[in-house]
Amino acid sequence: MEFDDYVRLRGAALVRLARLLTGDRHSGEDLAQDVLARAFSRWDKIIKDGTPDAYLRQMLVNASISRWRRPSTREIAVANTGDTAVRADLGVEVTERDAVWRLVRSLPPKQRAVVVLRFYEDLDDTAIAAILHCAPVTVRTQAMRALNTLRGQLHLNSETTSSRGTT
Repeated sequence: MEFDDYVRLRGAALVRLARLLTGDRHSGEDLAQDVLARAFSRWDKIIKDGTPDAYLRQMLVNASISRWRRPSTREIAVANTGDTAVRADLGVEVTERDAVWRLVRSLPPKQRAVVVLRFYEDLDDTAIAAILHCAPVTVRTQAMRALNTLRGQLHLNSETTSSRGTT
């Protein structure tokens, strides 16, 4: 398969994965573009292995973690930007999903990668371990820590919401 054909078929899925790994649309698109640019020069080697999806997922995860480590790319999330969005048109499901993804974006990069690869890409522990270059037990540990953090945050958010309603 030629590189152009692969990008036409799988490019959108790689951009979606990159967006979820970075937590930002523009950063995800930049990340996917950088990875695809690096993959282009190695395409013969990548395709020879027969698993370009796994190889490019691994490149995305590694690039995302490396990007996070650079102090110049760390962003500080703020709770309120001052913009008020009209939420009357949005459904409860969309609002809750957005809140959960905000919490996922707050996870450390490796935990976020495990959550995205497991629940969004629907990969098993062995495949995730291969992408992250670790043991499957490490994947399970990272997933457990991530889920515990998310549960704790969701519990705190629900308590905060409950206490606001009684005041």
